[in-house]
Amino acid sequence: MGNCSKTLKKSNPNHTPDQFYPKIDNSDKVNRKTDRCNTIKPFSSPSFLPASTPLPLPVVRLYGSTSSPAASYIRFALMYKPVTLLVIPSETADFGFETPVIQYGSDVISGSSVTILRYLDAKFPTPVLLGNWNTYNGTVPVVVAATVLQHKSLVWHLERMVRWAEDLAVRGGRSAGDPVMGSARMEVKKYAKSYSQLLELMQEHAQMEEKIVFPVLEREDRGLSKSVNEEHARDLPLMNGIKEDIKTIIVLDSGSSSCQDALFSLSTRLKSLQENCKQHFEEEERGILPLMEAAELTQGQQERLLEQCLDVMPSTHSHLLRFFMEGLLPQEAMLYLDFITRCTHKDRAASIYRFLVEEHHGKHNEGRPTMALLLKAKS
Repeated sequence: MGNCSKTLKKSNPNHTPDQFYPKIDNSDKVNRKTDRCNTIKPFSSPSFLPASTPLPLPVVRLYGSTSSPAASYIRFALMYKPVTLLVIPSETADFGFETPVIQYGSDVISGSSVTILRYLDAKFPTPVLLGNWNTYNGTVPVVVAATVLQHKSLVWHLERMVRWAEDLAVRGGRSAGDPVMGSARMEVKKYAKSYSQLLELMQEHAQMEEKIVFPVLEREDRGLSKSVNEEHARDLPLMNGIKEDIKTIIVLDSGSSSCQDALFSLSTRLKSLQENCKQHFEEEERGILPLMEAAELTQGQQERLLEQCLDVMPSTHSHLLRFFMEGLLPQEAMLYLDFITRCTHKDRAASIYRFLVEEHHGKHNEGRPTMALLLKAKS
């Protein structure tokens, strides 16, 4: 997003980032922002919270060009914060600044993305958007950091699918009585769609590693990534078999013994896939990806490498990007988007951000379990 910045009027001197690499604690992943008013936000609200009179939220104004990746980046960041966001399109610099401007009360802030995120975290501490950035000091190759974040999202979604399948099995496929999920058959269809989206993410991620990341290591040490590629192929039959199982469950009568047996079988196979993937990702992060540092790539080479990764993951960075981002903590999501902005050209970054912003209108619950079910995934 650029390194230049204007003076920050108010900041948080006690801001202490968490360590980014190699591990980030995702224990509070499902604690999403609640829906307290008609403000722009990335995720749907918990349906189980007691009704109360909405409190007025502070108003933050964002000035910037609608085609600017920098402005779109800040707009997405503000969706996480408990604020009412007013977007004022502006093709020319406002307040004398060249970068996007946010206005909160008498404060007028502009500068780099880090400057603005630091200000937002100081004013609105929850959720943190910049918590682990300062310890990411460039020693970890950017493609490695991005790959680890992809692992985190995939693991979270796998756990979500396992818990959802367990819940379906306990109910015998009967409806949960949730109007958002609809009838029993409608819920299974939503489950099928969600799994298809996850499967597409997993396949693109595997192709990215096989075509882009591992060849770099292979040039340094032949045969190094052979076993990893073999593991990718090993799980394909299981992944495709789960998809066929879901198709079968859709046509079974909910509540029947055959439906319940099929759901328990589905849950078991998903757990196997989850365990295989977690083990596979941990082995990569512990024994393969750190070797990328030994390749001694320049910063420019690292950024071009990540751009090549985007080329082989088109669905992940277009219509499935919001789905992918749901598996990341806010600070992880913002870091991932910062990588994208730094490693690709302006028009492409702007297009990627548009998918995130536009996907928030009228599609909050499509193909998703309720927040109550998501919270069970961490209980």
